[in-house]
Amino acid sequence: MAKLTTNDYMAKEDKFGAHNYHPIPVVLSKGEGVFVWDVEGKKYYDFLAAYSAVNQGHCHPKITKALTDQAKTLALTSRAFYNDVLGDWEEYMTKLFGYDKMLPMNSGAEADETALKLIRKWAYKIKGIQKNEAKIIVCDGNFHGRTITIISMSSDPDAYTHYGPYTPGFINIPYNDLARLEKELQDPNVAGFLVEPIQAEAGVYLPEDGYLKNAAALCKKNNVLFVADEVQTGLARTGKMLACDHENVRPDILILGKALSGGMYPVSCVLADDEIMMTIKPGEHGSTYGGNPIAGKVAIAAMEVILDEKLVENSNSMGEIFRKELRSINSEMVETVRGKGLLNAVVIKPTNGKTAWDVCLALKENGLIAKPTHDHIIRFTPPLIINEEQMLNAVEIIKKTFKEFEV
Repeated sequence: MAKLTTNDYMAKEDKFGAHNYHPIPVVLSKGEGVFVWDVEGKKYYDFLAAYSAVNQGHCHPKITKALTDQAKTLALTSRAFYNDVLGDWEEYMTKLFGYDKMLPMNSGAEADETALKLIRKWAYKIKGIQKNEAKIIVCDGNFHGRTITIISMSSDPDAYTHYGPYTPGFINIPYNDLARLEKELQDPNVAGFLVEPIQAEAGVYLPEDGYLKNAAALCKKNNVLFVADEVQTGLARTGKMLACDHENVRPDILILGKALSGGMYPVSCVLADDEIMMTIKPGEHGSTYGGNPIAGKVAIAAMEVILDEKLVENSNSMGEIFRKELRSINSEMVETVRGKGLLNAVVIKPTNGKTAWDVCLALKENGLIAKPTHDHIIRFTPPLIINEEQMLNAVEIIKKTFKEFEV
């Protein structure tokens, strides 16, 4: 049988799969560290890292071993029974991040949905808001997932169009607008403020210094829960363990996912103290796979890699190099470079009809893969294990690519 080519694999997905993604035309078959290889054997720097799920690098041997060892022992019990891994994982996470309780789920969207339910439960059982009157403040430009409830708070027409009727109970305000937040917090029916410390999917938008700290203080003053979605910004991505750590903010509810498994397995969780977490009783929320033994072992290993290999520090130092080098590019296409740690974006000024998509196609040809977010922004998020030599080599590919677009 003839070996399938890139075009063969893409044609198969196109024919048999739903068309809900628009991938860069590359078919990957292998990954190791900061590199991936396509089916023809071409090697690339991975500067997306599965939307920051692969912070620890592709196929990290410690995480791989944790997965395979546990998979051969016990994979799934459901939460109908106890297993001998979940308690260890819960203890590890609550002690590491300083919370009373952890609730395990699988995807980031599920973790966000869990947080929304916790906010509402707390609103009715603790704050005393009247039944069905609780409101949650969210920000324009947010991205918390793709469920019906989450897209109900989205300001992106691509996310919400033709999916109504929408879940009520959300107040949308501009991101990075403390005055508007303070105004909306006057409503006694507001129970929570859900925010991304940095809006990654929107294009790596950073708030002004002090925004998170002041927002958390305003929430506390008004007896409202400050809820941080750190699914993409957390776990060393921004040069701190959590993006909230840049301002020493401790969220009332913390949402984690993606790199919680090092890209090895779908794992997410929500952390909160007893007053919030214990409002949900048996039978009121759950997941068949959430908290399974493989997830627990993989997540502990993934967190240990972040700590043992000092990925927080490396993310910070490599991010400084990346932004310095990218800001030195003399190209009319490069409008802005922004970010923290290794969560960065280059804002593209379309030139001669060429957009961010065209730049990403050229980057792929030159040996580096990344993906646009919107039409004019490229997000660059390599694995956090990248070293200086690799970073400088990758930067040269990016510089070379922009030079190719000069008239």
